[in-house]
Amino acid sequence: MSTFFSAREQAERDRALRGQIESSSLPAVVEPSPAAPVREPGPTPATGAVDGADEHLVSLLTPTSFAAEQYRGLRHLVEQFHKSARLSVLAVSSPASGDGKTTTAINLAGALAQAPEARVLLVDLDLRRGSVREHLGLGGRQSPGLVDAILKPALALEDVTQLCPSFNLSVVLAGRSPATHYELLKSPRLGELLGEARHRYDYVLLDTPPVVVVPDCRVIEKWVDGFLLVVAARKTPRKLLEEALTVMDPAKILGLVFNGEDRPLSLYYGGAEYYGEADGRLARGAGIARWLQWAKRGGDALRRQRSRRGP
Repeated sequence: MSTFFSAREQAERDRALRGQIESSSLPAVVEPSPAAPVREPGPTPATGAVDGADEHLVSLLTPTSFAAEQYRGLRHLVEQFHKSARLSVLAVSSPASGDGKTTTAINLAGALAQAPEARVLLVDLDLRRGSVREHLGLGGRQSPGLVDAILKPALALEDVTQLCPSFNLSVVLAGRSPATHYELLKSPRLGELLGEARHRYDYVLLDTPPVVVVPDCRVIEKWVDGFLLVVAARKTPRKLLEEALTVMDPAKILGLVFNGEDRPLSLYYGGAEYYGEADGRLARGAGIARWLQWAKRGGDALRRQRSRRGP
């Protein structure tokens, strides 16, 4: 009996040992690791934006120059409209292409962004020939832009916004080139995006297509508080300017920016030494003196319109 029990016990030991071996050969159960934190979508830092920027962006590259000072003068007027007439969404256009509207829009945005507390958004709304990306020298791959946010409602405004920390500036590029510019600009989705921008930022600067060439500015007029028309010195035909002023709502035209004029610095505050400009000439992009009177009339009309409409 003892032999039998010894054999049985040995068999049981063998079975137990085989079970241990088989269980040890099974893959180990791995505890699931905690999920990696999901990054909230938001503005992405822009690459470039300094080295490759257009040299005419004086508000960004040479903020102490005389030309940059002219944009600060324009900034002051816009700030006054912002306080008195609640102007937030400002479109910059021109009678025709090549008048300097994009350069003016970026320089004005840069001047406004120099205030540390200011929240400024620059939007490339020229869906046909947007060039803000090239002017700012933004490198890297093509990122989603305004067109993408209009076509894909799942994309929020912050998903297509790029940050330029060096300039305290946020930028929305045009994005892909659409086939139906007019329909996109009429889309209620664009109104939603601009409405969101109005609440998030103090100033929203729109670089828009030329007024006379295409109807785009008239389409977006209902979402814009005011327009600046850029006129190129010795270039913009008077008849074209008159046509541009005719097709737009006069109450929303804040004024004209006379762009590309050269004047001797000796006419201003003691000459070149005051601003450190050795050549004594004014760089492109200034000449706002003619803008002031028109801007006052446009601003008064805008204030009257807002007072009738109410807050």
